[in-house]
Amino acid sequence: MSRTSNHSSSIIEQAKFLAKSATTLRELRRSQSILLPALLGATIPQTAAALGIGHATVSRHQATFGEGSLPKNATTPTSWGGRRNSWMSYEEEKEFLAPWLAKAQSGTLVVASPIREALAQRLGQAVKASVVYRLLERHDWRKVAPDTRHPKNDPAIQEAWKKNFRLIWKPSSSQNLPRGAG
Repeated sequence: MSRTSNHSSSIIEQAKFLAKSATTLRELRRSQSILLPALLGATIPQTAAALGIGHATVSRHQATFGEGSLPKNATTPTSWGGRRNSWMSYEEEKEFLAPWLAKAQSGTLVVASPIREALAQRLGQAVKASVVYRLLERHDWRKVAPDTRHPKNDPAIQEAWKKNFRLIWKPSSSQNLPRGAG
């Protein structure tokens, strides 16, 4: 059985006030996350289904109300989400990739393995190749694929070769022998 919400009367009054003065859908849902369980006895999954949000979001909305006054900035997202386990900030990564960016812009082929070695040296620990590929993707680097045709190809020469191929190619005598005789 799902747990129900137990809120004090001051929290319920704050939620009612927020519901009346809500200017965004997010503020309204925050207040309803308190009011539905408190006034109607709805469980967290029932509240989530009624509001069209996840049950974890309902719990987060309820936790932000806490005892006391309304949250200082009710319209900004909470601290969940984002890159909390990164080794470097985005700006530090950009600074780290700057030498390779200069090489790439000059036309030099940039390979991931030297970047991986330099990153491991900077961080002081081993780094998997996937970390480097995600780093490059985060900074909008892309893998350059080879062309579908050679830059010096000549369609006329290719057609001439196709027409004369039977005249040039002659099977060896061993290909005409019966099986096992060669």
